[in-house]
Parts: sequence; C-alpha cells; structure tokens
Amino acid sequence: MHSAIKKAFNNYNLFGFTGTPIFAINSSSGNNPQLRTTEQAFGVKLHTYTIVDAITDKNVLPFRVDYVNTLKLPEEIKDKQISAIDKENALLAQPRLEKIASYILEHFDQKTRRNESYKLKDRRVAGFNSILATASIEAAKRYYATFKELQKDLPTDKKLKIGIIYSFAPNEADADGLLPEEGFETSDLDLSSRDFLDDAIKDYNEIFQTTWSTSSDKFESYYKDLALKLKNREIDLVIVVNMFLTGFDATTLNTLWVDKNLRLHGLLQAFSRTNRILNSVKTYGNIVCFRDLEENTKESISIFGNKDAGGIVLLKPYLVYFDEYTTLVNLLKSKFSPRQIPAGEADKKEFISLYNQILRLRNILSSFDDFQGHALITDADFQDYQSTYIELYNEQKKLVDGDKESIIEDLVFEIELVKQIEINVDFILMLVGDLVNSTGNKNKEIQAKIERTINSSYALRSKKDLILQFIASVNNGTNIDEHWKLFIDEQKAIELDEIITQENLNPQKTRDLIANSISDGELKTTGTAISALLPAQDLFDENNLRGIQKMRVIEKLRIFFDRFANL
Repeated sequence: MHSAIKKAFNNYNLFGFTGTPIFAINSSSGNNPQLRTTEQAFGVKLHTYTIVDAITDKNVLPFRVDYVNTLKLPEEIKDKQISAIDKENALLAQPRLEKIASYILEHFDQKTRRNESYKLKDRRVAGFNSILATASIEAAKRYYATFKELQKDLPTDKKLKIGIIYSFAPNEADADGLLPEEGFETSDLDLSSRDFLDDAIKDYNEIFQTTWSTSSDKFESYYKDLALKLKNREIDLVIVVNMFLTGFDATTLNTLWVDKNLRLHGLLQAFSRTNRILNSVKTYGNIVCFRDLEENTKESISIFGNKDAGGIVLLKPYLVYFDEYTTLVNLLKSKFSPRQIPAGEADKKEFISLYNQILRLRNILSSFDDFQGHALITDADFQDYQSTYIELYNEQKKLVDGDKESIIEDLVFEIELVKQIEINVDFILMLVGDLVNSTGNKNKEIQAKIERTINSSYALRSKKDLILQFIASVNNGTNIDEHWKLFIDEQKAIELDEIITQENLNPQKTRDLIANSISDGELKTTGTAISALLPAQDLFDENNLRGIQKMRVIEKLRIFFDRFANL
C-alpha cells in the first residue's frame, strides 16, 4: 500500500500513527530494505507519546507481572541447541499443562478479584475476566481439554465459563516480535483442529444458548459474540493463540495468563489488553507468565518507553506498598478511634483522605499472596472504620443535595472500593442462625457482629431495618432460609402496594416491571417502561405534572429496587 501510494501520487504527505513503532533494533530482515523502520516509511518523527506518558497521564494502567515456574524443564531442553519444535513439544507435556491449569483455577478468584464487585452498565458484576495466551493451536486444544477435565465434577455455578478461539495462522511471532494475524477462515485448519473447535463452540452454545459453529457464515459471528461476552464480563476465561492479543479492548479484562514466547511488539501489545482503565477497583493489568519472559519484558519496555521506564510501567514490589500501608494504618489507629466519628470538619477531612489511601493500597495488596494474614487491622476494627467512612459519605451527600457548603466537599470518596468488599445477605442469615441458637454473652457478641457488619456495608445499610425486623421475628424453631423468603416477599408486597397507592399506578404493570427488574438485576426506566405505569394525564399540561410525577416515581422505584435487590 505504501509503495502504491507513492507511485500513484506526485504530491503527497504521509502521516504514520503507531503504538509500537519499528526501530532498527526491532526491524525485520524481510521485505523492502528501504521500508524496514517506521522512520524510513514515514520520515522524521513528529511527536512521541509513549506508554510511560500514558500511565503518567492516567490514560492506561501499569502492569503487575508474576513469573510462575510451575514445572522445571530438563536441562537438555533448556539447551539452546535443542530445536524450537522439540522444546515446544516438551512444554506441551500433560503434567505441565495440568499443573498450570490447576494453578489458574486455584488463583483465578484472587487474580481476577472475584470476591469483589463493581457497577458495569447499570448492573453489579463480580471481578474481572482473563485471557490465556497459548503457543499453538495444539496447545490451545490441550489446555481446553485439561480445564474441561479438571472442572467436570464441579457444580455448574462453580465452574469457570471458558471459551476458545483460533484459526489458521503461523504460531510463533516474527523475529521482530509482531504477532501473526488470524483471520476468520477456518477452511485451512486441519480436520482434527476444526472438529475440536466445533465441539468447543457447542459447549459455548450450551452455556449461552447460541447457535455458532466454524462454518464460513457463522465463525465471524462467534468471534464477535465472544468479544462481546468478554466486554460484558459474561465469560471468565478465553483461550487463544493470537486472536484478541492485538487491537482488542475490553475494560473488564484484567489478567493475561501467558504460556507462549512474546517479545517486543507482541509482548507489549498482548500485555496491553489488560491495562485499559475501568474504575477505581481495577488499578493495574495483571500478567502471569508461565515462561521466563522477564528479560523480554524489560527489553520491550526499554524500547517502547525508555530504559528507565520499568518503575513506571511495572507495579512496584510488594514491600514498597506494604511499607506505605503500614505507615498509614499506624497513623489511622493513633489518630482515630474505630468506633467514634471525627467531630470537626478538619478531622473528618483528614480521616477521609487517610482512609481513601488505605483503601487504594489494600486494593493493590489484596492480589499479593504475601498480604494474606497481614492486614494490620482486625476485621471488627476495619468494619467500624468503614462504617464511619460510609456515615461521612452519606452526611456529605445530604449537604450537597441541600446545597450546603462543606470543607470536605472537594474530597472524592472511594465508594467503589467500599462496594467491592460487600457482605452478602447469606452471611447475615448465617449469623442470624447462630444468634437464635446462642445465649448470654455469646448472643450479645453475635448481635454486635450483625450490627457492625450491616453498618460497614454500603448496600446493606438500606436494608438494615428489614434485617432487624426479621431478627425480631425468629425463634429457636424457625427455618431461617424459608422464613426469610416469606418475610421479604411480604415486605416487598406491602411497600410496593404503598407506592402504587400513593402514585395511582397500574398495579399489575408495576409489579411486572419490578419482578423483571429484580430478575435482570437492573431497574428498567427507559422507553415507555415508566410511562406505562402512570395514570392518564394531559400530555400538554403547561405545568408538566406528568413529567414531574414520572421523575418522582422513578426515584421511589429506584429506592425500592436498591432496598430489595439481591435479597
């Protein structure tokens, strides 16, 4: 294309834009010798904006890289005299693949933050998702079969949702690190690889109720659907060879498991699938390497950032964060009581700022294995501090809603980081079960724990009176789970009927809307969803009474939805 443009036009300007420019050091030896570097193709560099600049400007996230040696290769395999094919065959040994797959399953929740939640397109989702980059189609097939075998006896709700995609392309990157592009043609695949992929797509169809296959008219649609599932956090892990490693962006993707050789362009582009900014919960891209890519990583960063960029592009070592965390926790404990809200505005501001920093650091430290058991704050004290933090947040919201000034209004509350460690209702019901079977001091301890847990949870606070009413209604003979369901259904009906009566809404349509919204995990307010509930009114009323009522009904139903969702 470059040659054709120059040949067709006498007067032209060429502008080149690239995230991974080709320098002499990473140029290939093939093709036109006059067009092997970006500068040869497009002339003198006009401007540079590197990954270091992007991280500094908070346009992308840094990386955290783990190098996991799951199975040592025999010495003769490490010898560079051994052919690449022989080495890859050794790396495909089933015991090694099983060990890596088991490692991924064991550490999946930790790396992808599955015990934490955040809001995504008006619904709450748990954690992030990931890609496993493999060295070849054969490796991808074996990994998929291994995961399937390891998960076969698990209940459906405990299994990771795993997808796989590949098409014909050279397996290894070029000498300059460029990853080969895979197209949507599956006809060049050998029969066994195509049959395997068809069977895997059948598994996918069964999970997601789709009808894709490797046929020419459906494979590209499968690719697009799989990409959408990744972006919407509906699938947990996708096994690839080269697909999705370049040019694909999913902000919910936070972890790349790597079992293939990557370098230069390919390495940085593959790593960068994980570092797209989403929210305060996602603070870095997680890379877990099952091959020794440490030198390749340093080389890639030095070329595309600069030789001193490692400390910016890569996350700092654990002890750097832990030392800072220790200092802040000691300061918090020395200045503020866990069970007392700061009195003055200045103290409130200091507490919020301090707790913000601690939340951010805990968010990073939680993915380090070394942090387990070293939180430095007891669970009870942490809940009390968090309760104070939420109380100050709610206090600030009331001031802002009332147009009153406060010296802490310029502070940003890290509420997403609070929400991600939410306690669910099942935990509360378990405590209630313990409560009805306890007496004396034990009874008081459990009551205090229930109260503390509710107060420290952003979501449960709106349900506090429901939970306390429920506790008052149980006794030693009560079946907790059954009674809870009946209790909630009854309260839900009472409170919804009250809204219907107050606003003169269509009863059946209102109940259907709420039932569907709670089932979907999202309150529907767009289109005619709310208008269909309202009583007949003059659409051209100069006082816009219908519009005012519509906004009032949306607010009431939103409060109702937040109160009864996830119960």
